[in-house]
Amino acid sequence: MKEIVFDFERIGTMDDFYTIAIRLLNTPEYFGKNLDALWDWITGGMETPVSIQFINMTLGQLETFDNLTQLFEEASEELGENFSFGYYIRKA
Repeated sequence: MKEIVFDFERIGTMDDFYTIAIRLLNTPEYFGKNLDALWDWITGGMETPVSIQFINMTLGQLETFDNLTQLFEEASEELGENFSFGYYIRKA
């Protein structure tokens, strides 16, 4: 299973996330930087099986990126064993 890691020490905004996601998720050129486009890519275009991890998140980032983590959790439920997702809080 391919593993993709998003390091949230380098991600502060959704724009930061999308800049990195375009590269790591190998999205098409026409990818729209929004949650609907991300959902469509993850559930219908991206190569699977894949494991995606968000590492080094702060509690503030967990709140800021709540919609994003929910999307990945829902994708994990929808895609089953072909898609694994987890997030990890940075130790103080």
